[in-house]
Amino acid sequence: MRRINLRTMAKINLSLDVVGTRPDGYHDLRMVMQSVRLSDQVTVSPTRAPGVRMKTNLRYLPADQTNLAARAAALVMEECGIRDGVFINLEKHIPVAAGLAGGSSDAAAVLVAMNLLFGLRLPQEKLREMGKRLGADIPFCVMRGTALAEGIGEILTPLPALPDCRILIAKPDIHVSTKAVFEALHMTADIRHPDTDAQVQAAQNRDLAGVCSLCGNVLESVTEVRYPVISRIKSFMQQQGALVSMMSGSGPSVFGIYDDDRKAEAARDALARGTDASFVCLTRPYNRRTEIYD
Repeated sequence: MRRINLRTMAKINLSLDVVGTRPDGYHDLRMVMQSVRLSDQVTVSPTRAPGVRMKTNLRYLPADQTNLAARAAALVMEECGIRDGVFINLEKHIPVAAGLAGGSSDAAAVLVAMNLLFGLRLPQEKLREMGKRLGADIPFCVMRGTALAEGIGEILTPLPALPDCRILIAKPDIHVSTKAVFEALHMTADIRHPDTDAQVQAAQNRDLAGVCSLCGNVLESVTEVRYPVISRIKSFMQQQGALVSMMSGSGPSVFGIYDDDRKAEAARDALARGTDASFVCLTRPYNRRTEIYD
């Protein structure tokens, strides 16, 4: 029996700016987003019994319709009139609730897998539209690579691949609510907004140092103040030679970009020995877009 097995890539925000609020309570954003090679594994198989069943390798992670991956499969079934069932096996390696879009990436992979498994021939634009109904990061996770994201994150403009580098990711052992961070954000005059247009130009020029010099995340004004460990990790990465260190998304994960392998590996080893981070990973950009949808 055929099954679809896909890797789901985490993301980092090279910049994250809030440019307005919307009547529906969401915020208008401008972000430069980047996929990285830190990944989960999703396998989707057809079943004779109707409905969606799933299991994960993490006992604390829900394996029912509260899981975004299961909701993604159910949405495709409803939209496309699929009567057969599916079984989803989710092997998690991306930290949960970390600002790395692990759950969104899993859901995006399920959308792609369902499209392939049932021969639906849905274009990428349709999968991204369906993903938007489930979560703001899912459209980017369907596309992957490097992109400017606008609106709530669903308006995507592809950018050239980020030059090869090492990306060090560290997550402290804390939980951050994205909703609570946005609710606490006050757009005061002293907030430093990233120059997204300039960073997009640097990305188009494939200028790694330029991209790094223009990184910025307005949500740090909330999360970093509440959790000083984020500042400590950022400072440590900078002391260890990172071109930039910054919080991803609403946190609490911090990433550092290195153009020197030895410095990156030394920083990884030191962070792993310390107590500030419960998860440490050294990875690279993932620049291959999802191109096969039928």
